[in-house]
Amino acid sequence: MKYYLILILLVVSSISFCQDKTYQEKEISVTEWVDGTLLKPNAIEKPSLAIIIAGSGPTNRDGNQNFLQNNSLKKLAETLTNNGIATFRYDKRIVKQIRQGNVDKDIMFDDFVSDAIAVVDYFKAQDTYTKIYVIGHSQGSLIGMLAAKDKTDGFISLAGAGNNIGDVLVEQVSKMAPTLEEETQRVVNGLKQGEMVENFPAPLASIFNLGVQPFMMNWITYNPTEILANLDMPILIINGTKDLQVSESEAEILKNANEKATLKIIKNMNHVLFEIEGDELENSKSYNESSRALSPELITTITEFIKS
Repeated sequence: MKYYLILILLVVSSISFCQDKTYQEKEISVTEWVDGTLLKPNAIEKPSLAIIIAGSGPTNRDGNQNFLQNNSLKKLAETLTNNGIATFRYDKRIVKQIRQGNVDKDIMFDDFVSDAIAVVDYFKAQDTYTKIYVIGHSQGSLIGMLAAKDKTDGFISLAGAGNNIGDVLVEQVSKMAPTLEEETQRVVNGLKQGEMVENFPAPLASIFNLGVQPFMMNWITYNPTEILANLDMPILIINGTKDLQVSESEAEILKNANEKATLKIIKNMNHVLFEIEGDELENSKSYNESSRALSPELITTITEFIKS
């Protein structure tokens, strides 16, 4: 008898949960390589849409990688949609290639830009949204700038770099391993010249191996400040004071590139959009802690910006 009572309670709970859901969820394939999730609020006939672009590496639509499960972008999408804003988030094309066991060794940064533009064009053609915004996280910030230009109603940079990626790498390496700063600068200088650099220290292999260098050379040709300066739309730049990967100064550089931009520095928010009260160990561990909630100030800031 107790078993059946528990079963009935579980069913009732499940039904209640479904009834409380404030949005519709739909899986969409935009192109051969771009699969994503659209969330649309139930109560709004023609909402604004936020297209969420993930950061570097094989990052999926939820903001996760194989050994980094935090669901940061999923939480962002669901929370914004609960606030009346439709969202679309998608897997980077390399995620699908890894699943199919068919990774394109010649993949370029421009391929990610093309994918983002295809997503923007797909939703613009539907004419079912009041406005369309792009939210780019980390590497996705630069991709988002390029996709948003002359196409969307606004752009939001989350933890995006202001400096060229080559200069960012030199800064990051100099902080973690000061003895490698000079060698990192040498390799970056070569890549900026469009030259493959075969001689580099072993500790730098993960970022400068020969298979990655063509991708890096493509990425390094873009300067975020030059692109942002030419965006004629509302712009919101957000960074956290506990971001281990992108410093507040990078956000300030972006802000200075476009006088129309709004800058928001969120206290204690880290790179994956969580609030961190403790030290760097807690910060690093949070990248794989999906139970954490996003910064409330982040959600309020983005919601107000899109609805303003």
